[in-house]
Amino acid sequence: MIAAVQQARQGMAMNKQEVAYQILRQRIVSGVYGPGYRLIIDELARELQMSQTPLREAVRRLEAEGLVEYVRNAGARVVTIDERQYLDVLSTLAVLEGYATALAAPCMTPRDVAILRAFEDDMAAAVDAGDMLRYGALNRAYHEAIYAHCPNRYLVGQIERAWTQLDSMRQSIFVLLPTRARASLDDHRRITQLIAERAPAEEIERVVRQHKLATADAFHAWTLAQRAPRREAGRGVVAADGHDQHADRAEERRRIE
Repeated sequence: MIAAVQQARQGMAMNKQEVAYQILRQRIVSGVYGPGYRLIIDELARELQMSQTPLREAVRRLEAEGLVEYVRNAGARVVTIDERQYLDVLSTLAVLEGYATALAAPCMTPRDVAILRAFEDDMAAAVDAGDMLRYGALNRAYHEAIYAHCPNRYLVGQIERAWTQLDSMRQSIFVLLPTRARASLDDHRRITQLIAERAPAEEIERVVRQHKLATADAFHAWTLAQRAPRREAGRGVVAADGHDQHADRAEERRRIE
């Protein structure tokens, strides 16, 4: 009896943790909590009418996903991303992975292709389940399975360093861009088919490069969308004729500069 009561209490706590996690995650992904936003646990507890414990557990989960970071003397906050650096690394990786895949393709056997297709099945299941963190891990494993066959090991080393740099900024970009995952999966299937068909190296390289650049484009569009609400909130007094006077002055400064 006592064990049953304890189990019920644990279930209630887990439910509250899941509710807190889903609310915070949705606010972060949708941009309500932008980069650098502080997650103040006691304020959130009052707002959501729950104790601080499930909120702290939810924040730990978000930290594991790369959405939240702990900053000394500031506490938990939504992670900030150096957009320019992230795009630079991602676009460089597009070139490196395209070349590495083209080099690896002739070395891959039908069994290797079957492994790639198994990854695709797992990625499809992750997309259907909405598990973008798992999708991101499978996405990386898929590409690693390809360039494991690349004969240019220096090139592979450069790719691994680029991935490490991306990981330091965000564990999985697909957590922010869940709609990109399905298109990314379609790209993977096309890449696998090209490898299976022994397509020309130039075509394989081009498709892989475009695959990675499409993610970069999606990330850039996301960052622009995140900035738009902040620009609107920061607008000045709107004149009676509908012109934003602060925006007009900013445009004038740009013309002078």
